[in-house]
Amino acid sequence: MSERTLAIIKPDAVKKHAIGDIIASYEKAGLTPVAIRMMQFSKSTAEGFYAVHKARPFFDSLCTFMSSGPVVVLVLQGDNAIKKNRELMGATDPAKADAGTIRKAHGANIEFNAVHGSDSPETAKFEVSYFFPQTDIVG
Repeated sequence: MSERTLAIIKPDAVKKHAIGDIIASYEKAGLTPVAIRMMQFSKSTAEGFYAVHKARPFFDSLCTFMSSGPVVVLVLQGDNAIKKNRELMGATDPAKADAGTIRKAHGANIEFNAVHGSDSPETAKFEVSYFFPQTDIVG
């Protein structure tokens, strides 16, 4: 089933010049970027995006990190895109991620882990619409 998911190449991976390698990983896995945008999150943009984690102890540091430098926000489309992207990203902690995953290749630790991806169809719908009006998505 073809579906869409949101992916974010986080500030740490952008700083390491890993954008092209990460997008190539998506494409090799059969995920087609149908919208791409480079941007700098404000703290309030990050807080709104991660509002679901507001009560978690890592919320403030996550929002500070995500607003610390440019990010690349993408809508990926493909068969089982959410599941496929989650597998491609690897474990949240790069030290526990499988070889060949994006986080193993580009992440430094549990906080600086290179990429974000939607975890469910409901989350993907919210996350995609947070950054992209439907008219900006091709395909």
